[in-house]
Amino acid sequence: MYIKLKIRDSVRVPPRRFEENLEEVVRDLLWEKFEGIVDKEYGVIIAIISIDDIGDGRILEGDGAVYFDVVFTALAFKPVLQEIVEGKVVEVVEFGAFVSIGPLDALLHMSQVTDDYLVYDDKNRRLIGKEKGLSITEGDKVRARIVAISLNEREPRNSKIGLTMRQPGLGNLLWLEAERENKKGEK
Repeated sequence: MYIKLKIRDSVRVPPRRFEENLEEVVRDLLWEKFEGIVDKEYGVIIAIISIDDIGDGRILEGDGAVYFDVVFTALAFKPVLQEIVEGKVVEVVEFGAFVSIGPLDALLHMSQVTDDYLVYDDKNRRLIGKEKGLSITEGDKVRARIVAISLNEREPRNSKIGLTMRQPGLGNLLWLEAERENKKGEK
C-alpha cells in the first residue's frame, strides 16, 4: 500500500551550499538520505513530496555546516499482510515467479499459483498447469495476496515478500478475464 508520511529530521547543510536556495538544498539532502531506504516501520521511501517546515539553523562548534530541523512529507510503499496487490511477472524460475509490486519484487512460489500441478518449461521460461493448461510467463499481469513479509533494513535486496493466488478472484489477469467471459456465455 502506498502511504504519505510526515517525517521530522535534521539536515546538515555544508558551507559550500550556503549560496543556493535553502529549500532546494534541503530537498536534495533529504533525497540523498531517505529515498530508496527500507524501514520496517515506514516501508520503502519512494519520494519526497514536499518540504513542510524548515526550522532555524544551528551551528555546532567545530563544524562549519548549519543544521536545520525539517518536517517533510514522503511517499512510501509499505506492503501489508493479506493485502491484495496487482503486479507484473518479471522472471519465471523453476520454483515460481517473481512479481514486481511497486518498488519491490515478491515471490510467487509455484505451490501458490493454482491448485493444478505445475511444471517448469525451461525452453519458454514459464510455469504450466498439467490438467488445465494455465500458464504464467514473463510479462503477465497477476492479482495476488501478500502472505509473508520480511523487510531487511540493512540489506534491502534481501527483503522478502511472499504471494499466493490460490483463492477465488486471484490469478493471472488473463485467466480471470477468460473466467468472466465464460460465466457471461453460460447465462
